[in-house]
Amino acid sequence: MTLLSVENLKKYYYSGVFNKKEIRAVDGVDLEIKSGRTLGLVGGSGCGKTTVARTILRLVKPTDGSIVFDGRDITKLKGRQMKNLGREMQIIFQNPETSLNPRMKMYDAILEPLRIHKLCSADEENEKIHRLIEIVNLNKELLFRYPHELSGGQLQRVVIARILSLNPKFIVADEATSMLDPLVQAQILNLMKDLQEKLGISYLFISHDMDVVEWMSDEIAVMDKGKIVDWK
Repeated sequence: MTLLSVENLKKYYYSGVFNKKEIRAVDGVDLEIKSGRTLGLVGGSGCGKTTVARTILRLVKPTDGSIVFDGRDITKLKGRQMKNLGREMQIIFQNPETSLNPRMKMYDAILEPLRIHKLCSADEENEKIHRLIEIVNLNKELLFRYPHELSGGQLQRVVIARILSLNPKFIVADEATSMLDPLVQAQILNLMKDLQEKLGISYLFISHDMDVVEWMSDEIAVMDKGKIVDWK
């Protein structure tokens, strides 16, 4: 079953006041991701990979094209519909510290989306958080520490636990392990695969490391100058 279908996706930017220059960051991209599967997206720096991801997630508005997610065209969603969509589509960034409030302890960081979306009662919060950190193999003693007290791998597990609290169907991993050392990188990648197998999550996996992409992905799309130029 197809979870995400993108057709003729475009994102253009314009610079200058009098002599406007058109920058085609994404220029007619088509792609498809099935439920419980991973599409790897590779290409050189500046080719448009991250812009594709951000446009799919509606973090930026597309210039043209359709984005059909779970049977719905999401290109024109607004307000509460966008808030609800945010529960189903999430992103893991390259640097986990950018996703976490430096003044917030890990317990509260994981709790925050549960409260925003009213996904459990106050009596259920503690049990829910401990279940989430167990899923991502995080020591419960770290829950009452701040981001600067954790390693990169531990922070990325907190980010994943926070995302899982929303029960997403689709996750973009944008260079999610590139800042980690090889051993920790392997652990996070294995965790992502395990979660996919258990929960049926679909991934758009973006990386410059072809070995990692080939290991993680069911299919691979290659981008260059805003276009998909190869599909493996």
